[in-house]
Amino acid sequence: MPQNPEQLVVAVSSRALFDLEAEHKLFEEEGYAAFRDYQQQNQDNPLKPGVAFPFVKRLLGLNKLFGDSEPFRVVVLSRNSPETGRRFFNSCRHYKLPINAGAFTSGHSTFPFIQAFNVSLFLSANPENVEKAVQAGLPGGLVLPNPVEDNSQDSDPTLKIAFDFDGVLADDESERQFQKEGLQGFQKFEQEKARTPHAPGPLRNLFQKLSAFQRLDYKLRGQYDPYFNPAIRISVVTARGAQSEERLITTLKSFGMNAAELFLLDGLSKAPILEAIRPHIFFDDQVRHLTAVEAQIPSVLVPFGIHNAKR
Repeated sequence: MPQNPEQLVVAVSSRALFDLEAEHKLFEEEGYAAFRDYQQQNQDNPLKPGVAFPFVKRLLGLNKLFGDSEPFRVVVLSRNSPETGRRFFNSCRHYKLPINAGAFTSGHSTFPFIQAFNVSLFLSANPENVEKAVQAGLPGGLVLPNPVEDNSQDSDPTLKIAFDFDGVLADDESERQFQKEGLQGFQKFEQEKARTPHAPGPLRNLFQKLSAFQRLDYKLRGQYDPYFNPAIRISVVTARGAQSEERLITTLKSFGMNAAELFLLDGLSKAPILEAIRPHIFFDDQVRHLTAVEAQIPSVLVPFGIHNAKR
């Protein structure tokens, strides 16, 4: 099938989509041959859902709302060999996930193929690949491998995505100012630049594409339906407070913000808000915000900016 340049393409590693932590431990402790043999012996046993599974299943399920255009596509970028990749595709068929394209590189880096597949988001459990992608200006996220209950069977079909702002949607210019000048210096800096949008962060393009599909969804289904339930719900959950909200909104508008929910926490914990939203995936650039919720919320680290400079 020819590639649609307007498609939103998500690339996942096998460990991002499925729970392969036990198999990965076997690989590290006993080597590739033991891993290969185990995968081949169990190729007909479906893998359990992993961190990215709820997000991917909901994302692909949205295609039925848009006719034949299929605006969402998922590909696999895996360091496994093609022979061990058979279990991945068998598992996709078991869960009725229409994932039909990708690359199995037999141990080589999958990083070079992110651009080749026109990827808007790359999800992996391999820190090296994700860090290389983000350093190259590509949209990468490191899944935190923690078993999360999949609620994709809920009667509500809406895909819920939560983003941090600084270091994820926008650059980390303001966070650097905060580290340098403290809270008062940060607030003064933001007020002076209130009408100047931030430079984009690693996931800006993903946010823009999702916002465009929100607008299309409303045009096709919601314009004349008073009971319209949007297909995509975007939440921005930030530690910022109202003193710095003007530049944040200026930036989101410049990115094409549409129907995003904004939570300004003014330094309060993000965990209670995220547990109330129950997003199918949450992106943040700080590990401490993710470890507080990773047992309940599928969590992804965006290794960008000052908080990840020494990783």
